[in-house]
Amino acid sequence: MGDIEAHESRLYSDFAPLYDKVFGKIFYSRLERVIEGLEIPRGARVLEVGAGTGTSFPAYPTHCEVTGIDLAPDMLARARQKIRENGWSHLKVIEMNALDLEFPENSFDYVMAFHVVTVVPDPIRMIEEAKRVCKPGGRIVIVNHFTSDFPLLGSFTQALDPITRWLGWRTDLKLKPFIEMTDLTVEKVYKLSKTSLYTVLLGIKQKNGFHFTREL
Repeated sequence: MGDIEAHESRLYSDFAPLYDKVFGKIFYSRLERVIEGLEIPRGARVLEVGAGTGTSFPAYPTHCEVTGIDLAPDMLARARQKIRENGWSHLKVIEMNALDLEFPENSFDYVMAFHVVTVVPDPIRMIEEAKRVCKPGGRIVIVNHFTSDFPLLGSFTQALDPITRWLGWRTDLKLKPFIEMTDLTVEKVYKLSKTSLYTVLLGIKQKNGFHFTREL
């Protein structure tokens, strides 16, 4: 089976209504806690890649400027509807490929990637683009599921990989190799609870680029 392009993922097209009603509700509380914990300052420019239907949008403070990008028109239509209905003047969405961002270097203070790195066909390229458009001193914030290092759980999630790839995401991505391949300077790695399947990864862009310096 070949790689699935982000906009061809069944969660990002055929299942857009289901994603918004079911997955959106499940994901929101998690993203709200992560965004609130960042304490985004007034005037900050934020890019969210793979913004989808705008699940995270209510969590952003109105004093920052948020741009969401995605390749799925159905998802973006729902996001735009939410923006109109709520009068969110600090938010906008654009149809764009996360693997080929159409922004100049050093454009954003924060680059967010929520449940995206296991959906795009080339997560390393996506992070390279995120690093490029992030300002020196800015942060890349990733929330995602990574394959467990515990043999039993890791084997189980990898066994599900053919099924989840059909739906549009992968379960075989491990955290430490991902960080090493993307050459991220990791400021913090944590889970919101002991039982959470999702990892929050905060990277910081140094003046000379991103470098992996933290042992996990």
